[in-house]
Amino acid sequence: MKIISWNVNGIRAVIKKDFFKSMETTGWDILCLQETKAQDKEVEKALSPWQDHRCSINSAEKKGYSGTTIVSKIPVQDISRDMGVPEFDQEGRIICAEYKDFFLVNVYVPNSGQKLDRLGYRQAWDASFLNYLKTLEQKKPVIVCGDLNVAHRPIDLKNDKSNYNKTAGYTQIEIDGMDNFIEAGFIDTFRHLHPETEAYTYWSYRFKARERNTGWRIDYFLISNVLLPRLQEVEILSDIYGSDHCPIALSIDL
Repeated sequence: MKIISWNVNGIRAVIKKDFFKSMETTGWDILCLQETKAQDKEVEKALSPWQDHRCSINSAEKKGYSGTTIVSKIPVQDISRDMGVPEFDQEGRIICAEYKDFFLVNVYVPNSGQKLDRLGYRQAWDASFLNYLKTLEQKKPVIVCGDLNVAHRPIDLKNDKSNYNKTAGYTQIEIDGMDNFIEAGFIDTFRHLHPETEAYTYWSYRFKARERNTGWRIDYFLISNVLLPRLQEVEILSDIYGSDHCPIALSIDL
C-alpha cells in the first residue's frame, strides 16, 4: 500500500500545475491533502476527475483557509472529522479514515505565527492531538500523516541555529511537543529509515529557497510502533512541484 501526503497550499491552484499528472506517477492508493483552502463543494469540483474514488473532506469554517482531504482507492469503513475539542475544531485540520486494520489520520497542524503569537494555542493543540491519537490507538494501530509544522531536530532544517526559538516550527515548545509523540510510541518513519539524511519537504517562496535547497522537513508519516515491522519505505518526492511543500510517500505492508 502506498499513501501520499501533500500540503498543496490551495487545491484550486495546484490542479493548474500538473497535479493529476504528477500524482499518477506515484502509484498512490490513498492520497492525503492538507491546506486545501476551499469549501467542500470547491474541493469536490477540483477533484472531479477522481469521482470514482471516495473523496472525504474537512473544510474550515473560514473560507479559503486550512482544510484537509482524503482520496481513497481502497474501501473505507468510516470517516470522522476533528478531535471533538471545540476550541480546535473550526479549522478543518483533521480528517480520519478508518480502514480494516488501521486508522489513517490526515492532519494540518496549526502554525505558531510569525511573531509566535499562537504558540500557546499550538502547545495546547499538540497535547489534545496526542490524546486523540492515543484514544484511537486503543482500538487499532494509527498512521498519522501531514504537515506537522515542526522541524524536530537540527538535521531537519537548513539554518537551525538562526531559527531556534525565533521562528515558528522550531521553538523548544514545538520540539517538546514532537518529542511527546515519539515518547508516546509513534515512529517518525523517515528518520527511522534514514537517520542521517538531510532532506526537506518545505521551502519558502522567498529568496529562491527551493533552488538553494534552504528548506525544512515539517511533513511526516508517524506510525504506531506495532506497525514498524510492516514499514517498507518513506520517500520525499522533491521533484514534484506545485506547492511550497513537496509530497511524501509511505509504502507499508497492509
